[in-house]
Amino acid sequence: MGIFSWIILGIIAGALAKLILPGKQGGGIIVTMILGIVGALLGGWLGSFIPGLSNGIDGISFGTIITSIVGAIIVLLIYGFVVGRRR
Repeated sequence: MGIFSWIILGIIAGALAKLILPGKQGGGIIVTMILGIVGALLGGWLGSFIPGLSNGIDGISFGTIITSIVGAIIVLLIYGFVVGRRR
């Protein structure tokens, strides 16, 4: 899957991760989209290490969407922890 596909999927995954993990992370929609893109890339990278899944992240499928959402949730949690410590 190309980088452009991961970016589009990341925007969608960021929005879905924000729905799953609501909170006061701040930043608005732009930060959520950027965190979603980073999360999708992280999820795709981590998914390449899972045996049996490494060949399955070549196209957009249910597995890549779940992998992207999990990555976006991880990034949102880290972001919320870092921003929460500053306040």
